[in-house]
Amino acid sequence: MPLLKAEPAGSVRSLEELFAIASAMEHEAATRYAEIAERMRREGNPALAEVFERLSADERGHLDNVVHWSQKTKGKDPDPTLIRWQLPETFDDEGAATTDPHLLSAYRALSMAVRNEERAFAFWTYVAAHAGLAEVRQAAETMAHEELEHVSTLRRERRNAFHAQREQAGSDAQGSESDAARLERRLADLLKSMAAQAPHSEERSRLQNFAEEARRHAEELERFPLSVPGPAATRSALDDTLALAELLTDRYLAAGDSLRDEKELEQAQMLAGRAIARLAWLRADLPELRRD
Repeated sequence: MPLLKAEPAGSVRSLEELFAIASAMEHEAATRYAEIAERMRREGNPALAEVFERLSADERGHLDNVVHWSQKTKGKDPDPTLIRWQLPETFDDEGAATTDPHLLSAYRALSMAVRNEERAFAFWTYVAAHAGLAEVRQAAETMAHEELEHVSTLRRERRNAFHAQREQAGSDAQGSESDAARLERRLADLLKSMAAQAPHSEERSRLQNFAEEARRHAEELERFPLSVPGPAATRSALDDTLALAELLTDRYLAAGDSLRDEKELEQAQMLAGRAIARLAWLRADLPELRRD
C-alpha cells in the first residue's frame, strides 16, 4: 500500500463494521478541515478559510451518505464501538494546522485534499481485496469508487487553482536563485523596522541582530547563489515578518534535501540552521511584541 503509511491491522468482518470505519474516517476529515478553516479565518485569511470550510462540508456530506446507507441497509446508525483495530492514517493536514496562513494557498489546500482522498481510495481497495464476505467486498468497492470520483473532482479544482495562482503571480511559481537573497533583504527591512519600534532594549537588540544577519545572508547568497526551490512569495507574505521567516526556513530545508553538491549542501544547512533559530525566536516573542 504505497499511499498508506501502514497496511490496515485487520480485515473488515461485517457491513456494520465497515459503516463504523467509514463514518469515523469521514468524521475525522470533516472535523480537521473545519479546525483549519477556523484558524485561517481567525488569523485573517478568509479566502482560504472558505476553501477549507467547503472541504469540511464535502466530508460532512460523505458522512451523511454513510449514515443514510447504514440506516437503509441495517436499520441503524454506524456504531463506532464495532471498530476492532486502529485505523491506518488516511488524513494528513501536511502542516496546514500550524503553517503560517500567508504561506498556504488554495492550490496547496486542494493538493492536500487530493492526497487524502487517494489514501482513502487505497484503504478501501485494500479492504475490498481482503474481505471475507461478498457484501463487505462490494461495499468497500463502492467506497473506493466514490473516493476515486472525489479525487477526480478535486484534481480538476486543483488545476483551476493552479492556473489562477499562476495568473495572479504573473510569473513562474518557483523561486529563483536570486529570490532568496531578495527575500532576506526584505526580511532585514521588516526586522529593522520592528527593532525601531520595540519597547524593550533586549528585544530591540535581538531584532537588530536578526536584521543584520539577514543582510549578511543576502550578501552571501548574491556572492554564492544557491538553488533554493519553493513557491513564490505572496504579496501578503512579503509584508509579514513571521510568514517571510517561515518561507525562507522552508526554502533552505528544501534545498538541503535536494542539493547534491557538497559545498552547496553545507551552505544550505548553515542557512537552514540560522533560519530555524530565527524563526523559533520570532514565533515565541513576536506575538508579545505586537501586543506591547
